Amino acid sequence: MAQKPETAHPDSPSSDTLRADAELRMQRLEEALSHERRVSAALREVGLALGATVDLDEVLELILNKITEALEADRATLYLLDETTDELVSRIVQGEEVRSIRLKMGDGIAGHVARTGQALHVRDPYKDPRFKPEWDLSSGYRTRSILAVPMKNHLGRIIGVVQVLNKHQGDFTTEDAMLLAALSTQASVSIDNSRLFLSVIQKNMQLIETKEQLEHRVRDLKLLFSLEAAMARASSLDELFIAVLGEAMRSCEARAAAGALRNPQGGTQLHIVDDKHKKMRRLPLEEGQGLIGYSMLHDEVVHTSADDKPDGRSDTELDVLVGFTCSSALAVPLEGEEGRSMGAVALYNKRSAASFSDEDRALLLLIAANASTAIRLQLAREEREREERLTTIGRLLSGVIHDLKTPLTLISGYVQLMDREKSDAKRDEYAQLILKQFDHISAMQRDVLEFARGERNVLIRKVYLAHFFADVKAQLEPALAKRGIDLVLDLKDKGTAKFDEGKILRVVHNLARNAEEAMAGRGGKFTIRVSREDDAVIVQFSDTGPGIPKEIEHRLFQSFVTSGKKGGTGLGLAIVKKIAEEHNGTIEVHSTPRGATFTLRLPQARG
Repeated sequence: MAQKPETAHPDSPSSDTLRADAELRMQRLEEALSHERRVSAALREVGLALGATVDLDEVLELILNKITEALEADRATLYLLDETTDELVSRIVQGEEVRSIRLKMGDGIAGHVARTGQALHVRDPYKDPRFKPEWDLSSGYRTRSILAVPMKNHLGRIIGVVQVLNKHQGDFTTEDAMLLAALSTQASVSIDNSRLFLSVIQKNMQLIETKEQLEHRVRDLKLLFSLEAAMARASSLDELFIAVLGEAMRSCEARAAAGALRNPQGGTQLHIVDDKHKKMRRLPLEEGQGLIGYSMLHDEVVHTSADDKPDGRSDTELDVLVGFTCSSALAVPLEGEEGRSMGAVALYNKRSAASFSDEDRALLLLIAANASTAIRLQLAREEREREERLTTIGRLLSGVIHDLKTPLTLISGYVQLMDREKSDAKRDEYAQLILKQFDHISAMQRDVLEFARGERNVLIRKVYLAHFFADVKAQLEPALAKRGIDLVLDLKDKGTAKFDEGKILRVVHNLARNAEEAMAGRGGKFTIRVSREDDAVIVQFSDTGPGIPKEIEHRLFQSFVTSGKKGGTGLGLAIVKKIAEEHNGTIEVHSTPRGATFTLRLPQARG
């Protein structure tokens, strides 16, 4: 039997319908694929664009441009949260112009999204009470639809809002919202990274700035240390200026330096140091002469370079004094008393540059500030030394007047003897003794002059002890005999010794006079005993007086200490101690009610 052909079911779709369904599904798939490609391309382009820069302004502008392009919108607005003011700060792209506005949190569509953290699609903004039309009214723009999504960082905190306005064709779709959310997430990460990177750069810049400041502080401290060390070694104003000018030249790389200082007695002295001359030169400086004089006179900093035109402050004569033409200079005043400058310091011709820099200016001001203090202290020290020297000279003169009593008494006695003596030989002998006393007075005069000039050396020479003490006996015996005092000379050593004959004779006379006054009215015995012990000559002076009062014994060798002697000055034993110390020797005393013994020890060099 032949088979009958199948017939289509009335409800089954026709081939045309199936084909149409397949084409529709294919179209939808292609649209979906196109959408995914567009999303992928947008994300890739945004990623590449964001990776090309870390500048936050450029990052924000790239985000706005790519979002506007990817969502086919009229414009895009990106709001970043300013946590210090709790405001949203916007970036709006309008053509080629990027504009900025501020919005309070919760205000407008973007403010609502930032506060709630939820995306928002507004199809008709003018019917939404959250929409603020002021921007449209001011710009003439008409907002038809809004798509806004929050921006969150890697911690989930909202850092801003992305908002797009008016899709070119139709309204924004769910896919647009998804794309905007994806772009917003990527933008959030990029903005966060950019902020972090900029923060790191800022910290690095702060660290570099801090490092430079520390290096400057260390350099300044090193300079101050070197300057203080150099100034501490200076014992005069000249040495002080050499130290200050040398450090200034070294620190600022100058070819020459000069220091000017007003003299309290009038006039100004100029100190110059340069590469050419080995020693510092001192020259007089007229008031206001040259750059350094101008700085000192007007109490201001002077800074000139090779490009400056010559003016009244420059001085060709001073250039000649320095030794070369001044092409650049830097001068600062030295602060004196009562705010008035007492001088100035100047640098000339920088070695490594055409002109001195602001850093050189700061260094020289630092040097000048410390030098001003050191110079004032040195001036005060010298003034104090002058006063002390005058005071000491006065005391020394008191001692000389005190010591003149002995030679004048001896001269008076010998003159009286000469007047009564008939023998010419004896008269000649007395004349020679008188001349020796005048020599003794001349030696005292030399002592005063040497001290006034700062010369403290003793005249050490070889002395024959037997001859020396024979002269001592001839000088002392007549005066002591008148007081009923016997002079005993016990020379256990009659060899030679080295000392200042005039000054030791002065010691002998002072101690003899003290013994004479101690035994006045009762008579007694004064013994001089000479011996040698190890490498020293020992001279002992003993009397048979009442001894030294206990209340002054411990300070007997101090100036102006006396035991109540009539007419006593209290200088004799102080002078004795000073002369002993000048010979690197000692003087000691031992006292009892039966008398006092002074022991002079004079060290002798071997050989």
